[in-house]
Amino acid sequence: MISPAAIAARIAAGTGDEPADLVISAARLYCLVTGALIETDIAIVGDTIVGTHGHYHGKQTIDARGRIAVPGFIDTHLHVESSLITPFEFERCVLPHGVTTAICDPHEIANVLGADGIRYFLTSAERMVMSLFVQLSSCVPATHLETAGAALSAADLVPFMNHPKVIGLAEFMNVPGVIHRDAGCLDKLSAFSERHVDGHAPLLRGLPLNGYLAAGIRTDHETTTAEEACEKLAKGMQILIREGSVSKDLEALMQIIDRDTAPFLCFCTDDRNPLDIAEEGHLDFMIRTAIAGGRDPLAVYRTATISAARAFGLTDRGFIAPGRRADIVLLDDLADCRVSLTLAGGRLGDEAAFAAREPVAVVGLGSVHSRTLSPEDFQVLAAEGETSVIGVVPGKIITQHLKRVLPTNAGKAAVDLAQDIVKVSVIERHGRNNGMATGFVQGFGMTTGAIASSVGHDSHNLCVVGVDEGSMAVAANRLVKIGGGFCVADKGKVLADLALPIAGLMSDATFEEVHDRLIPLRAAARSLGVTLAEPFLQVAFLTLPVIPHLKITDKGLVDVDRFALI
Repeated sequence: MISPAAIAARIAAGTGDEPADLVISAARLYCLVTGALIETDIAIVGDTIVGTHGHYHGKQTIDARGRIAVPGFIDTHLHVESSLITPFEFERCVLPHGVTTAICDPHEIANVLGADGIRYFLTSAERMVMSLFVQLSSCVPATHLETAGAALSAADLVPFMNHPKVIGLAEFMNVPGVIHRDAGCLDKLSAFSERHVDGHAPLLRGLPLNGYLAAGIRTDHETTTAEEACEKLAKGMQILIREGSVSKDLEALMQIIDRDTAPFLCFCTDDRNPLDIAEEGHLDFMIRTAIAGGRDPLAVYRTATISAARAFGLTDRGFIAPGRRADIVLLDDLADCRVSLTLAGGRLGDEAAFAAREPVAVVGLGSVHSRTLSPEDFQVLAAEGETSVIGVVPGKIITQHLKRVLPTNAGKAAVDLAQDIVKVSVIERHGRNNGMATGFVQGFGMTTGAIASSVGHDSHNLCVVGVDEGSMAVAANRLVKIGGGFCVADKGKVLADLALPIAGLMSDATFEEVHDRLIPLRAAARSLGVTLAEPFLQVAFLTLPVIPHLKITDKGLVDVDRFALI
């Protein structure tokens, strides 16, 4: 509740009777109604805009010097964990790119730590400069086809429902569970039936899509073609156009962005790593890419701001106007979306603001409990005829279900470098059953060694891709020793690694330090012959059994189309 005195102070400054706390002078305001650039001051009291389209006096002044003012950008779906850094470091990373609001699903850490992971994110969100909102994780575990570190029922989520940083229920990945009316799914959908519910419906069309939407699900970030997007839009679904480090859908979907569709579109990154953020950008990258691709700038900026705010009920932001939250980005150039200054709630997003945050104790240390592995653990018995092989599609988390004849050696199935087929293993790491499964994957380009990750969506068991069993064992055992992370090994030696000790998902180091460690790690992967642009996140998505068509978990190969283990 806002006090009468606070409202009076806003009115007095808005009418010009009293000086504002802060005035951005000589700005060119980009009007989201007409697309016009309007010369004006912007007056702010506390965290709220109180005046535009006029001249104001303030206790403090920022001279915009003709720079363009646009609303702060809103990322409508992401996993902070995929940035490999804490929420505090995440905002240090993205605020300079104009992102003032992010809506996260902490189901990565929740699948490892359960409710404790959600509490960590909520506590962090309360102390951040930018606005971090939380969608409560609907799929912990994501499916019954894998072993997670925790399980969250509707009863576990409801106590968090009325937290001021909670919007609703996060991406409902268990599409078969919804369509077939699974009791646990129905309980969660019922509990959140009056709140926003995010979707996750790759390739879902026709009557099954109708049934999914009838459950009250409103958004989708897994749409990968314009045709699919148009059907979902026609059925009232808000499309979150995604451009992550692996899943890159902007090029395929940008053609649908125009002034008519913009109210029904948003942008999101889902999973974006520190290298891509540093080298390309965040939502600013999506904006400049869409405009360079010929899309109407007004439609693009609406998609990044006001449309996103309205889709998620954030009526206090997304528009630079009196009474709205003072989330403001100053740009040097509209089409190039080059950010020169960001205000989040009227506060400058700088190191002084970051230093003033109350610290949050990290959680999830020592979460990797896998046994020590030997090369023999990675052997696979030869099968007669063809073997199911996961086919990687670069730039997509969708994989192919291939059938290939593999060579054999002493009754064991072997890799086939001529077909670009190597081994992939998933090892249960939560200390629940010591489960392990090994299969084959095509598309990495690897000719020697192994890479391993404790980031394995969504249950986050250890995943190792490799040419020889010895290197696979070295890489996996290294991750156990350092508490999770990434590792590259070859010829019995570790070539490079990155420790992610917070739940085996995030580093306790700064964004800059993680960025610098990723560079030699990527180079080490390249030295093995790996050709994928982002090999570690690609490894992470091999274990995601809610995305078609063939995946692998600690329980075995999963035919996602049949939603069953092979």
